[in-house]
Amino acid sequence: METRMEQLRQKEIVNLKDGAKLGYADDLAICTETAQVKALIVCGRPRLFGLLGHSPDLSVPWEDIRTIGEDTILVEIEQPPEQTFFRKFNWREFWK
Repeated sequence: METRMEQLRQKEIVNLKDGAKLGYADDLAICTETAQVKALIVCGRPRLFGLLGHSPDLSVPWEDIRTIGEDTILVEIEQPPEQTFFRKFNWREFWK
């Protein structure tokens, strides 16, 4: 099967371990020496419309991708750090 990056960007990434939606593939990490795709990159979500920065990016290693389907990409990764997921903003952290 052949696909383009534009098509990958439209597919939602779902973790098989817990069913969490991780986001959409925003970028690829490619090894320039071997010309192999190493990982899919999911950019971090903006905090307060980007005024408070972004969450850290999530890198999904290519070995952890199980299936690339019509609408979704199924991956099997350990629970990423909580800060990469959508979480409620804690104002106490902001004022420290």
